[in-house]
Amino acid sequence: MVWQRPDGRRPDQLRPVKFERHFTKYAAGSVLTHCGNTKVLCTVSVTDGVPRFLEGSGQGWLTAEYRMLPGATPQRHSRELLKLSGRTQEIQRLIGRSLRSTLDFARLGERTLTVDADVLQADAGTRTASITGGFVALQDAIQSLLDRGDLAQSPLVHQVAAVSIGLVDQQALLDLKYEEDVAAAVDFNLVLNENLAIVEMQGTAEEGSFSRQQLNQMLDLGETGIQQLLTAQQAAIANEKTSLTPDAQ
Repeated sequence: MVWQRPDGRRPDQLRPVKFERHFTKYAAGSVLTHCGNTKVLCTVSVTDGVPRFLEGSGQGWLTAEYRMLPGATPQRHSRELLKLSGRTQEIQRLIGRSLRSTLDFARLGERTLTVDADVLQADAGTRTASITGGFVALQDAIQSLLDRGDLAQSPLVHQVAAVSIGLVDQQALLDLKYEEDVAAAVDFNLVLNENLAIVEMQGTAEEGSFSRQQLNQMLDLGETGIQQLLTAQQAAIANEKTSLTPDAQ
């Protein structure tokens, strides 16, 4: 039986994507990222100074924090206060690694960029939405430093976006929503830069295994989706607000 997507999308179709820039007043960069019913607020703050291991190096740093708000899911999600779950730590490290790949830290100088990804509403794909939206917020934060004259040139040397892919009933599907995510036999997340070079791949068989051919299918789908996300990011950076709807793909 062929899996019928709950929202009627084609296997190779992204959910509608929208970026709302300058969403908050005080962060150097802030973007409310919509990926279907998943909504993530991505903010970037800039502070002088770097972690001790970089002091005196002349190089900057980027770190990320990820949280899911209590009302982001149908049942209240408890706040993580004193101890972060393994899932939260893993996701925020992924966000940090992905966004660090975009920067020349020597150009940044001894400053620290902190990317906060706060999930307001979760319908799967929160980590990939955090990376994709986080890049747009990072671009705005860098532009604010350039506008103030704090930087002579942009430290951004790459663009990055991310998407989820999965195998459901042996069918490769792009950009899973919750019902598909929980039904998937394979869960795969892909992060690529503007050259479609791989920044990170995360792939797990939830049951059994998957073949090299299936891996290639998921990579091809992910590359197609990320090309569209990269285009949507560029449009968002050029405009105050942009969206990518199924009809536009």
